[in-house]
Amino acid sequence: MTLHVALEPLVSLIAGVLILLMPRLLNYIVALYLIIIGVLGLFPGI
Repeated sequence: MTLHVALEPLVSLIAGVLILLMPRLLNYIVALYLIIIGVLGLFPGI
């Protein structure tokens, strides 16, 4: 049995948890999230 997890929802979940735990990191987390999603959009094979 194998488990296939899409990367975008996992990144979103981690970002949400970090924002809840450390609200001061909101700007950095949002910026990193947007960069990661942008890179994944440019290179869908990753």
